[in-house]
Amino acid sequence: MKHMLLSLASVTALASPAGAENPIDRIRPDAPALSAYGTHPVGVITRSFTDVGRADVITAQDAEGELPRSDRTLTTEIWYPAAGGTTPGTTYETVLRDGETPVSLSGRASRDAAPASGSFPLVLISHGYPGNRFLMSHLGENLASKGYVAVSTDHPDSTYQDMALFASTLVNRPLDQAFLFDALSEMEGEIGAIIDAENAGLVGYSMGGYGALIFGGAGLSDTAVTREEPAAYVAPRDLLDQHAAGSDSHAGLIDPRVKAVIAIGPWGRNRDFWDAEGLAGFEKPLLLVAGDQDDVSGYEHIREIFEETTGTDRYLLSFAGANHNAAAPMPAPDNSWDVSEALGGPPFNHYADAVWDTTRMNNVLQHFSTAWFDQHLKGEENAGRFFDLVETAEDGVWSITDAGEPSEEHTYWTGFPERTAKGLRLEFRSAE
Repeated sequence: MKHMLLSLASVTALASPAGAENPIDRIRPDAPALSAYGTHPVGVITRSFTDVGRADVITAQDAEGELPRSDRTLTTEIWYPAAGGTTPGTTYETVLRDGETPVSLSGRASRDAAPASGSFPLVLISHGYPGNRFLMSHLGENLASKGYVAVSTDHPDSTYQDMALFASTLVNRPLDQAFLFDALSEMEGEIGAIIDAENAGLVGYSMGGYGALIFGGAGLSDTAVTREEPAAYVAPRDLLDQHAAGSDSHAGLIDPRVKAVIAIGPWGRNRDFWDAEGLAGFEKPLLLVAGDQDDVSGYEHIREIFEETTGTDRYLLSFAGANHNAAAPMPAPDNSWDVSEALGGPPFNHYADAVWDTTRMNNVLQHFSTAWFDQHLKGEENAGRFFDLVETAEDGVWSITDAGEPSEEHTYWTGFPERTAKGLRLEFRSAE
């Protein structure tokens, strides 16, 4: 509780300097306690990893004979705890949702900084369709400051600049995630030496959440692998069959090193890619995050995932009034407010929510992600108190004694300053 009462001062002290350009690292003064950056300086490097000879879904659409294969290269951003004394601050050069407008983002990481000594759990962050490795860079930096190696990649055929056949994402997303965990566990050099790949977590947004559920144990339904329409959901050469529930190939995909998953607005149940039987095969601790007005993945279908993942203890964190952009995307860059000729509208709509402030949602996600991975990857049992909450935030009662301690009547959401636990709901289901 003292941690909670002190959170306002600590968060304010860590706020970004005024005037920073498109900052991804802002922590609001009213943010929950675990949103604040941790004690580690943050380093960042960019690396590419190539999966040699992966089945080429796009070429397979029209090719005859032997299944075509090609090398699949994943350009990856790696954030990590840096050595003491590292000077903070970097700029990320990327593009907006239209795939062509340049944008600069500013953060706290130091490019190519020397790593801290030690061993740190691995967390993979997987973007949506489309997206890129910077879409959730705010979470990557934040987790690295708390003693994690956080990794985000550009998934080919799914980025702003190379959107291609949707079936490629359907087939490749869980394969990309599995490949990256293997590649990072074998990574050499100073950064590879500090990665604890035996204690790993996965964060997936939208199609990243689709991949995370498959990779975590939710095999695809018969409908998903046998349908003949719509064409966008049909992969050539029956390549989706490898992810089917009950198949040996799907069983071999599941990685015991991955100890916990966060799926944000996961897509797929709304198009019957899973059924209850397939979702019951998911056995890793699961935190689902969604806006209760999500009309892309369908909030009612995300709730189906929540109810049907009966093989594990799981939570559903809901943002009242928020749509599909709940929590995951970074704040909309300044030049995303301008109309893009390529899109016929402003890219702003790809990042922002009509109701919620994005920085606020990012801070809430940072808070719960920290508690989730501290509990499941670092074994910090005390972190579980941040999930031991009354279901609806507004039902919590703030009652602090003159001595600054919670009274018996105090049921306010742990870590949230007074008058700030609003518009949120946290539900729990235990494994059956």
